[in-house]
Amino acid sequence: MTEQSVQDLRPDADGVIDLAALGEDFVRNPYPVYAALRARGPVHRVRIPEGALGWLVVGHEAARATLNDSRLSKNWANASPDAAAVSVSAGYHMLISDPPDHTRLRKLVAREFTARRIAALEPRIRELTGELLDTMLAAPDGRGDLVASLAFPLPIAVICELLGVPYLERDRFKELSDHVLGAAPEAERKESAAKLGAYLMTLLDELRARPGDDLLSALIRTSDEDGDRLSTSELHGMAWLLLIAGYETTVGLISNGTLALLNHPDQLAALRADPGLLPSAVEEMLRYDGPVETSTYRFTTEPMTIGDTVIPGDGQLVIPALADADHDPARFPDAERFDIRRDSRGHLAFGHGLHFCLGAPLARLEARVAVGMLLERTSSLELDTDPAALEWREGLLLRGVRRLPVRWRR
Repeated sequence: MTEQSVQDLRPDADGVIDLAALGEDFVRNPYPVYAALRARGPVHRVRIPEGALGWLVVGHEAARATLNDSRLSKNWANASPDAAAVSVSAGYHMLISDPPDHTRLRKLVAREFTARRIAALEPRIRELTGELLDTMLAAPDGRGDLVASLAFPLPIAVICELLGVPYLERDRFKELSDHVLGAAPEAERKESAAKLGAYLMTLLDELRARPGDDLLSALIRTSDEDGDRLSTSELHGMAWLLLIAGYETTVGLISNGTLALLNHPDQLAALRADPGLLPSAVEEMLRYDGPVETSTYRFTTEPMTIGDTVIPGDGQLVIPALADADHDPARFPDAERFDIRRDSRGHLAFGHGLHFCLGAPLARLEARVAVGMLLERTSSLELDTDPAALEWREGLLLRGVRRLPVRWRR
């Protein structure tokens, strides 16, 4: 965003700021807009690129509190029609439920989505990463697209193997998923969601008939001490959530994180010199330009006050801006600086509270392996285009580049 366009941010006659009208500059770099809004206060009435009308919460303290506020519901039954928000989920799952349903669902899934199961994946993740890098680095001109070569195929392969999803038409799957989670027209998003939902129902039927050692087969079998099990709709929703959320965010983490290193050669050099910095580097990647720009939707169940603003309790859409929370200098001094030695603890890239991302350990593991092996296998790595030419995903939920052209020396 230009300094002038940020200064010109003005609500319309109804007090609404139209974020969609900010155009490509906002998609490419939303941080100056969020900072300008944060300077005015912690909450603002906005229309988001997806078309919904809601309340955007900025700043670390306000966003963190909002993420853990029991007056906000994740259940779409509590959404006001006036918000014009569109649900595209298949089935019923943790991310669209409140306690006690959420507590029950998360408990059943957490029984199988264990730290031991995730840790056991590391050798396979290294094997897959090595295979993908072999193919990528074999390019005779030393050039390629990191998203197509590594950042996308690695997470999709890992989550498919973890869940027990057989080979799928991955480019088509990515196209449908991009439509569902982006800012495509409502009809197109719903059509793509229906196609993905039908695919998952077929997959679950196959796994019931021929169960394996995968996570979805385990979820079909699992029950708690009282014999509670996931219903068909809950299995459908959980498959939807784990498959789509399980790869989409990691694509953004690997690509955005690598881009941050390429744009900061001193930090890239420091990481090459000391691979022991990799865990803190991944945390800084998550803070500095994480893959989730705003949280998923929440709806008011009673009036709530944020700053000096009272938000009605009739199902108003409330959206914490995770990206801005992690750029708030009140929480992270010199927040606009990318520093892999920074203590980035407390970032909200994986959310906070009841809905903290269950897949965070897997995303961190994949990023450490992918970035670490990429640097091990190359003696130099550079961006192969003007940063201003990069195309970013539309929509306020996920943040990431569609392509990341790079050049290297082995």
